[in-house]
Amino acid sequence: MSAFAPLARVAGSNPVRRAVNQGFHAFSRFRTRRLAGLDPVETQHRVLLDLVATARNTRFGQDHEFRSIRSVDDFQNRVPIRTYENLWNDYLQAAYPRFDNLTWPGLIPYLALTSGTTQGATKYIPVSWPMIGSNQKAAKTMVAYHLAARPDSKVFHGKIFFLGGSTSLEQPAPGVRQGDLSGIAAEEAGELLRPYTFPPLDIALETDWDRKLDLLARRSVNERITLIGGVPSWLLTLFGRVLSLTGKTSIAEVWPSLELVVHGGVKFDPYREAFDEVLGNPEIRLQETYPCSEGFIAFGDPETGLLRLVFDHGLFYEFIPVDELESPRPTRHWLGNVETGVNYAIVVSTCAGLWSHLIGDTVRFESLDPPLMSFTGRTKYTLSAFGEHLISEEVEAAISRAATATGAAVGEWHVGPVFHGALGHHLYVIEFRNDPSDLAEFRQILDADLADRNADYQAHRAEGVGLPLPELIIARPGGFESWMRSKGKLGGQHKVPRMDNAGTLTAEIVAHLRSQGLIDQQVASGT
Repeated sequence: MSAFAPLARVAGSNPVRRAVNQGFHAFSRFRTRRLAGLDPVETQHRVLLDLVATARNTRFGQDHEFRSIRSVDDFQNRVPIRTYENLWNDYLQAAYPRFDNLTWPGLIPYLALTSGTTQGATKYIPVSWPMIGSNQKAAKTMVAYHLAARPDSKVFHGKIFFLGGSTSLEQPAPGVRQGDLSGIAAEEAGELLRPYTFPPLDIALETDWDRKLDLLARRSVNERITLIGGVPSWLLTLFGRVLSLTGKTSIAEVWPSLELVVHGGVKFDPYREAFDEVLGNPEIRLQETYPCSEGFIAFGDPETGLLRLVFDHGLFYEFIPVDELESPRPTRHWLGNVETGVNYAIVVSTCAGLWSHLIGDTVRFESLDPPLMSFTGRTKYTLSAFGEHLISEEVEAAISRAATATGAAVGEWHVGPVFHGALGHHLYVIEFRNDPSDLAEFRQILDADLADRNADYQAHRAEGVGLPLPELIIARPGGFESWMRSKGKLGGQHKVPRMDNAGTLTAEIVAHLRSQGLIDQQVASGT
């Protein structure tokens, strides 16, 4: 038995819970005041120099002359932008699974396994001891801002429920463990925090997602849940099972102490109406969060609803204008010269040995002091098969507007091109939670909104010479879940890929739905 076990049992008592809650409120006041007093640009410069100094004797540090770096310009001149594939080929592949003094000092103890979406091979993202501390610091900062916004919060009077993947970790080499990032986080949380978290280890270790969801639903209905977090689509699936099991009409009836729902991984707008309906209490805060395998980047600011960049926890950020991504020497911005209103690809250098690492996400700054931004999509999530240059943010917003106007609630969706004749058309595959009052109107609003947002799309929709109205395929409930299961990507942090510029993945999804009898309705393009 762990030496912490008796303390953990005591921590479950009400007086201790009250004391812990009060302690976090005190930390909240300290942390929010401290961040308000920091200069983001100066802090980021210091973070970079600290990272470089720490890693100067690694193989990567020697290859890139870290000892001579004194400024951001020095760093950018010596360290090129890298994708994960570049890093893997140049530094990691030959040494896997023991990354010892390669890009970060010492042996990397954890590897977070991720494929980003259902596309692509597994990636082994290094997670160092300082990175574990960085993630914990960012998570506590997020909670601190929630407590500052809710001085009467009692989040630590109950349990924090994270709907993640399996916490079961493999050991590919002595001193190295690998698996889902949520498993690494659970491993490092320890028994001291266990009275405040859900699920217990026996459920957390479950690898069968269907069985795990059933166990989570059955066990959680008897818990006092105050905070729950996860990918929106899987949260809605869990909520559906909980309501079916209890016979209640809203989650607020099941968990009356619930005060915060933390969501991330995808754009939330299309899910908002479904969450409002199923939660049943407008006082439950919906907070966006932006953690990824490379590091915890930002969280939803309670005052503005925008993403607040965490800039003092061992991550240095660079930003490349999206329209320069294909350039051999793209312009590299940082907080010292970034601009608002520009769509940037985000690049990170971290305390786990990622250096000028292109993570595949895009953001737009709305404010610089404090640094607040919006998540706009993925670098690979663009649709320009016919020169229309749509980005995921525009499609997300158009779907959300069409759903609101027609009383619909969107579950999952995907869009890609269909090529035929001289041109072709767009094909949307959508799974509704509540069907639109008029499907033809939904399509018309979707199309018109995209034309309003994007001049290239509008030009390509010119009557008689361009793209016809998009085709719609309406999937039956559970359609996308069936496809994800067929790919072995069910549950946890796995997400449906939103856009496919080549059309091959779109065709695969449609073929699966058709073979399983999961297509409810189809509206041809142009009709």
